Amino acid sequence: MNQYLIEGGSPISGTIRASGNKNAALPCIAAALLTGAPVVLRNIPDIEDVQVMFEVYRSLGGETEPLGPNAWKMKLGDIKNSEIPQEQARKIRASILFAGPLLARTGKAVLPPPGGDVIGRRRLDTHFLALTELGAKVRIKDAYIFTAPHLKGADIFLDEASVTATENAIMAAVLAKGETILTNAASEPHVQDLCRMLSSMGAIINGIGSNILTIKGVEKLGGCDFEIGADFMEVGSFIGLAAATRGELTIEGARPKDLRPAKIAFSKLGIVWEIEGNTIHVPAKQAMEVNCDLGGMIPKIDDAPWPGFPPDLTSIVTVVATQVKGTVLIHEKMFESRMFFVDKLIGMGARIVLCDPHRAVVTGPSKLAGSELHSPDVRAGMAMVIAAMAAEGSSVINNIYQIERGYEHLTERLSSLGGKINRA
Repeated sequence: MNQYLIEGGSPISGTIRASGNKNAALPCIAAALLTGAPVVLRNIPDIEDVQVMFEVYRSLGGETEPLGPNAWKMKLGDIKNSEIPQEQARKIRASILFAGPLLARTGKAVLPPPGGDVIGRRRLDTHFLALTELGAKVRIKDAYIFTAPHLKGADIFLDEASVTATENAIMAAVLAKGETILTNAASEPHVQDLCRMLSSMGAIINGIGSNILTIKGVEKLGGCDFEIGADFMEVGSFIGLAAATRGELTIEGARPKDLRPAKIAFSKLGIVWEIEGNTIHVPAKQAMEVNCDLGGMIPKIDDAPWPGFPPDLTSIVTVVATQVKGTVLIHEKMFESRMFFVDKLIGMGARIVLCDPHRAVVTGPSKLAGSELHSPDVRAGMAMVIAAMAAEGSSVINNIYQIERGYEHLTERLSSLGGKINRA
């Protein structure tokens, strides 16, 4: 099994360019199923999850061709079958994103239970709700079997603002007959990217960026040449890394507007950054002190659906908080197992009280010591990288497959910033 070997205690410094948004790339790859015309996707991150999605696309009869760094041409004339391979489905949760496009193109989708991060219960009920409202029938055996000879537009209220369920509903609705109104829809930047891609293919979608989408079905979609936006989860992670190591960092192509919720959360920890155009600069000199709420109350950083603080950055701010003077409450409201990684931070010397599966009280600054760690999921794995780079001494991080599912060429990029990290 591959590992990261990290020698901590060195501030990072330099310039890096943001990768494309993983959570936009995955549904956009699935959306390429909706047309027989060529689709070109640019700024696609070179990560494991993307490669698995391409494997699924090719298993259905599609062709993929690299056009240079982070650019791909995709084409699928006739879909060979409507079944997602079990091996790929087990690897990533995003495999469920093929359900909507397959239903729209073939009237059937067979999906083995999807895998992905182990961060608690991740229900699929909202997918079933949305697709059945559009006319699909669902049978559950060893796999989820969706059938729908004809999809019809509907007025749908999602029981939760699920990102992937919203994306599946959008992809099914763009080719459904009639109008679909999708209320309580997720509106994250990656959902917006998917909508913009589909619009460039000829879809009619109104309300992009809001939680109410109106979709008028069309008979067919054409091809497109679309560029994915920056990965604000990655940008937020690198901001956290710069702060925790007392480093200085410039991030180009960062799309700062997507970091506005994160900026509020980081400011509670005394961490700020400067914006110039599409570039973010994290200065070396930070206050690194908790800004109390009015009356001297302990502040809270809690996640929420967009435009709230992104849940994928909860692990990152938890680690950063260990290096900040003061006390803060971290409240992870969306996944009940995501905070369990803090026991590893406690083992490194962090002062954290895990109140329950959702809440942790962090008091800093703490001097962290190098340790042997195991990555449970993408974001907790990156949080461990940050902790190891901020710690004194050597650390080993195992199960780095989980980290590399979401972070492109991590060792090379961190090494270019002066980080002492090797992949063994």
